[in-house]
Parts: sequence; structure tokens; C-alpha cells
Amino acid sequence: MNTPRPRALVLLSGGLDSATCLAIARAEGFDPYALSVEYGQRHAAELAAAQRVSQALGAVAHRVAHVDLGQFGGSALTDPALAVPTDGAEGGIPITYVPARNTIMLSIAMAWAEVLGAQDIYVGVNAVDYSGYPDCRPAFIEAFEAMANLATKAGVEGHRLTIHAPLIDLSKADIIRRGTALGVDYGLTVSCYQADEDGRACGLCDACRLRKAGFQAAGVADPTPYR
Repeated sequence: MNTPRPRALVLLSGGLDSATCLAIARAEGFDPYALSVEYGQRHAAELAAAQRVSQALGAVAHRVAHVDLGQFGGSALTDPALAVPTDGAEGGIPITYVPARNTIMLSIAMAWAEVLGAQDIYVGVNAVDYSGYPDCRPAFIEAFEAMANLATKAGVEGHRLTIHAPLIDLSKADIIRRGTALGVDYGLTVSCYQADEDGRACGLCDACRLRKAGFQAAGVADPTPYR
């Protein structure tokens, strides 16, 4: 009799990092359930990419949750009045930071994970080759995990939730190497902050620069379609 594989909830944006996370969750023995969040982002092509990635990497199910962070503005990713920077990284927290985004997405993931009976949540945050967002740091992940186990029926009853951030200490090149070894087709993914409707990248925003440099450093051909 085959023992059923445990379930894991994977936050899937449709970008390079989250696709790698989905592949890792599957390789680590989980049946992965993919969750994307439409939060008012201007780079909506990522959501189409998330659907492609979830199918290609064998997610059991893929759902899209909706929350309108665009109504508050405050980020170049949600407010069309704010331009996405294209001159390279600057000091401090960039204007592409979306207030509370990872907190909200992890909270939604926590809710579905509890319903699924999944005790493991995967998120593709990274604290090495990233844009300086405060909600991509190890301290945030540790604090959220502690909160999740105080806030849920599962946690209170001893079914501890674990937040996995397997990419958090990896360079972009290392992430690409890891995903390539696991069979991720990065041509399905979209990372650009201002990709067009066809998913073609600008090549100039911070996300594009980090992605392009990562493929170069990894010695892997860059499959990104650029405008």
C-alpha cells in the first residue's frame, strides 16, 4: 500500500524564484498546491506564467486569490502614477516595494494550507540577490512562522506549520542552477516588473537586471523574451 505524500502549499508568482520553489517542494516529497495572488500588480503577465509553471511542474491544484493592494498605491508595482526605476539599484528600500505584500500572501497561504491539512508552506524569498525588501529577510520568515503557529487551529492543536524559504541564502545563479537540475523551464516564467501582455521583459528594471546577471553567472542560456 502506497503511503500518501504530504501536502505543501507553494506561493507561486510565476517568476523564476517561485518556480524553483515549486520544483524543490515536489523534489522534497510533497504534493504541491500552488497559490498565486492577484494584488493589483502591473506585471499581470506573471499570473499567466504561474498557470503555465503550475501545470509544467505538476502542481496538484493552482488557485488565484484576489486582494486589491492597488487601491492604496505606494508602490511602483501597483500605482501607475509611479514609474518603475530602470537605472539600476539605488540605496535604501526601492519604490517597487509593495507594503505588506509578503505578509498578506503568506497569510492567505496559511489559510488554504490549514484547510488542506498541509503543514508546510514554501515561499521563494531571497536575501542575497534581491531588491532590499524588508519582507524577504530571514527574521521576517521566522517571525511569521511563530505567528502562524499561534494564530491557527492547526498550530494550537500541535500540527505545527513550517515556512520553508529554501532560496533565502542562495545567489540568483545558484537558484538557476538548482532549478535547472530539477527540470525547471525558465522560459515559462516572467520576472520583469513591467512585462507586456505577451510576457516580454523590459530588460532594464531591477528584476530584469538580477535575472539576466543570474543566468550569465550560472552559465545557463537566458530564455527570457525581451522587447
